[in-house]
This record gives sequence, structure tokens and C-alpha cells, in this order.
Amino acid sequence: MTDLEFLEHAEALLKALEQNCDLINEQSDADIDNQRTGSMITLTFANKSQIIVNLQKPLQEVWLAARSGGYHFRSDGARWLDTKGQGEFWAQLSKDACAQSGLSLLFKSSPV
Repeated sequence: MTDLEFLEHAEALLKALEQNCDLINEQSDADIDNQRTGSMITLTFANKSQIIVNLQKPLQEVWLAARSGGYHFRSDGARWLDTKGQGEFWAQLSKDACAQSGLSLLFKSSPV
């Protein structure tokens, strides 16, 4: 994957993440504050716990940091898969968001 292709895929992921937060906040009692600074998004839940998603451009990876640990994802062109075989980005994000918020939250690659 070229650097430009990585940036296009990664930007689409970050945009989808922001859209997921907006949709979840509109459709539920969740109060997810999402702050974007450059290529990093910080999700802060009502209990003040956080999940951080950021791009690692030189490695062509998206990193997710949560209470459960840190995860590195690479795109296969269609999905973002953990580099250690622990699953897919949206599934891991949903699992960590549920655990940290105490709510049933579902994040998807296509939020609408």
C-alpha cells in the first residue's frame, strides 16, 4: 500500500469513528466526548475513562489504546486487522467502549 492509499484509508477510518460517536450520542444516553487533534482522536466517556486512536504514518498503522491494552492495526484494503492476530479494529473498539463505559455500544465501519 502506498503512503497516499494508507492516508486515504486511515482518514476514512477516523471520519467514520467521529460519525459513530455522533450517531451513538444522538441515539442513546451515552455521552462520548470525541476530540480530534491532527491524526489522533480521544474518546472520553462519562466516567472519564478514555480510548485513544491515532495514526502511525511511518508504519502505516492505526493504534488503539484502551484500558485492556494497546493494539496496532494494518489495512488489508477492506478491513483494519490487528498485527498480532487479535481481531478487527471496529470489533475491538466496540468491546473496549462497552467495557469502559458500562453501556452496550456498537461501532461500525459504516455508521449510517
